[in-house]
Amino acid sequence: MGRKEEKPRVDIYARITDRIVADLGKGVRPWMQPWRSTNAIGRVTRPLRHNGLPYSGMNVLLLWSEAMARGYVSPVWMTFKQAIELGGAVRKGETGIMVVFASRFTKAETDGHGGEVEREIPFLKAYTAFNVAQIDGLPERYHAKAEPVRDPIERIEEADRFFANTGAVIQHGGDRAFYSPGSDHIQMPPFQTFRDAASYVAVLSHEATHWTSAFHRVNRDLSRYGKDRSERAREELIAELGSCFLCADLGIVPELEPRPDHVSYLDSWLKVLAEDKRAIFSAAAHAQRAVAFLHSLQPAVSEQREAA
Repeated sequence: MGRKEEKPRVDIYARITDRIVADLGKGVRPWMQPWRSTNAIGRVTRPLRHNGLPYSGMNVLLLWSEAMARGYVSPVWMTFKQAIELGGAVRKGETGIMVVFASRFTKAETDGHGGEVEREIPFLKAYTAFNVAQIDGLPERYHAKAEPVRDPIERIEEADRFFANTGAVIQHGGDRAFYSPGSDHIQMPPFQTFRDAASYVAVLSHEATHWTSAFHRVNRDLSRYGKDRSERAREELIAELGSCFLCADLGIVPELEPRPDHVSYLDSWLKVLAEDKRAIFSAAAHAQRAVAFLHSLQPAVSEQREAA
């Protein structure tokens, strides 16, 4: 039974990774595709569940990519059963998109001394989701018109407050953007050198994701970043995904063109993903953890914790 259970898990990793590798092979970063579609005209957001809660991690990439491929405007997705419970019905002939649920279970095993130890085993389960555009009979709120576009200046000011609340030391000068683990600071080129304010926020989001790696934050090991090209590629992929997630949360359309200093990572990403079918899942999980940490530093989140 163990072998039968293992095969579908591996197939899920392989199917999704192969799809992303195919896109990268064409020079397309699939996690950036939705920003070119009509769903970026009204509001920028992560994909949403039927109850309004956002998807996270790998599912963000899967649903963004599918929304772009199929031209869906609404960010809302739900299962066949959820649609029925809401009084709707998936139209005949419609095909859903695979989303995944990752968790762990504990298994008791015998160690070399005859004692019993518990080991956590990760597992992945797939299920199918449909966009509201594929479903008839849903309550009107699921087909509401797109919200008015928020004032760009208001969104940038909100982003400025967000990064200020993290407490990160952000210095400006030079022509490179980077995070320095030794001095624990983020270096950014002067604001006026960016194409626009959204590009500045996208790059700062990328560097802020790197900043979370410190041991007293999310503790992501960067010790081999400067020595191992593969490890460097993995960390840059995490930061790129983190930037996309955070920009969506802030209502900012991220930069569409890759930074010149990141173009070289494309071949490295292809190599990493080809060798490790779980690498993109790991990168998305790390990116999600980093962005969640940045959100946890915001006053509103702190106040909610104290009230609880």
